[in-house]
Amino acid sequence: MNVTTGATRTTYTPQEYLARERLAATKSEYRYGQIVAMSGASRRHNLIALNLGRELSLQLRGGSCETYVADMRVKVSPTGLYTYPDVVVACGEIRFEDSHIDTLLNPTVLVEVLSPSTEAYDRGEKFDHYRRLDSLREYVLVSQDLMRVERYARQGDDWERTELSRPDDVLTIEAIGCTIRLDDVYERVAFPRDTGPA
Repeated sequence: MNVTTGATRTTYTPQEYLARERLAATKSEYRYGQIVAMSGASRRHNLIALNLGRELSLQLRGGSCETYVADMRVKVSPTGLYTYPDVVVACGEIRFEDSHIDTLLNPTVLVEVLSPSTEAYDRGEKFDHYRRLDSLREYVLVSQDLMRVERYARQGDDWERTELSRPDDVLTIEAIGCTIRLDDVYERVAFPRDTGPA
């Protein structure tokens, strides 16, 4: 463990983080040498992530892609971030950091279900990390307090944004050839009063 001087701030190496994380009862991110605890998710958050994971897994069945929900750690090698996206799809030659096979290096699609405490981070700093992944083709943000899905698709050095907000809108994830109606994304999800779909 390394301790920085002055601010009495404790920092960890990636190896120390992984050793601790693999024994921990709860999940934490690793950012800039810091171990940051992740809070639990709401019922809506869990339902949305599971709905998406289930639909993607079914559509990708028998192919070269794998779908993971909630517990697959992803490393953004160019920046050193370790994190747990809500849904991950990896295709082709799937690469892991080491023999533990619990830290994915080359996701194709990442999905984050937005929470009040993490929305700004998921849209901003975390997306800045994610876009450094050469393997990443699409990034999907899903609101849990209203029906809204945003899809960012890589177009060269740019990211093209599409927003969907109606029950019969269809989320198309071109990189993996999957389509999902928003009705299916939000199956069994009850929105807070006055913010549900029209």
